[in-house]
Amino acid sequence: MSTTITEHRYTADDGAELGYLRRGSGEPLVCLPGGPGADVRYLGGLGGLDEHRSLVLVDQRATGRSPVPEDRSRCRYTAQAHDLEALRRHLGLERLDLLAHSAACLTAQEYTAAHPGRVRRLILVTPVGVLAREADEAEVAEIRSRHVDEPWYPAAVAAQEELAAGGVDPERVGELTLRTVPFVWGRWREEYLALYREPMRGAPDWYRDVFYSGAPAPDERDARLARLAACGARPLVLAGGGDGIIGTAPARQAAELHPGSRLVVLPDAGHRLWHEEPKAFTGEVLAHLRS
Repeated sequence: MSTTITEHRYTADDGAELGYLRRGSGEPLVCLPGGPGADVRYLGGLGGLDEHRSLVLVDQRATGRSPVPEDRSRCRYTAQAHDLEALRRHLGLERLDLLAHSAACLTAQEYTAAHPGRVRRLILVTPVGVLAREADEAEVAEIRSRHVDEPWYPAAVAAQEELAAGGVDPERVGELTLRTVPFVWGRWREEYLALYREPMRGAPDWYRDVFYSGAPAPDERDARLARLAACGARPLVLAGGGDGIIGTAPARQAAELHPGSRLVVLPDAGHRLWHEEPKAFTGEVLAHLRS
């Protein structure tokens, strides 16, 4: 049976008409996509969550059905937390159940701190960090090295090293990035390439830098951390033990920051848990939503 997906719009506080999709039925679960800048459709039904909840799949600024703002700073993760509050009002909800993936976990945590009491349940899926992209590069390298005998490994490592060195011709960035895609999954399959390729095609080349520019200056870091820790979110934090993109360190950091949180690491999964471990993923999320 096919799932009905409908398109919707809401008005942000600057007057922009932003988009979101509705998928499934039941109580709303607002879902934020990562990337940053990925089309939200890559989340799909989140491993079957759409059979239990109505997924509100949010288009970030300048992605999907949401327009590119004249002021690019509206794409900072801190600014997009304001869009989330406008969406809450549009949906007529007193409190949100909120799920965020990857980079969007920054937006979700900022929103929870900026609007105390507006989040009922928070789920952070393979977060990149709590204030910025905060991977433990040694851990990520160790996870990647587990695939040393895979035929795709040499090309993926070479592409990653070239990208990390910088100065790459913009026309080659997409090609090199696609070579590194096997690191997204704990157990690589060729059909996963299409799952990665399509969502990122429309992302502006400037999006990533602007999104992460919402991170605090070094002298503001401690105050921002204290503010996040005091928000009372008590999230479920999910990580993949085979995540060759961000590893598990940011998830552990998020769980340590938020008192009363629960950390679950699915040992063999990568960065998109709902693809590789749908039963375990949905089970953990639904249990948290019902708690």
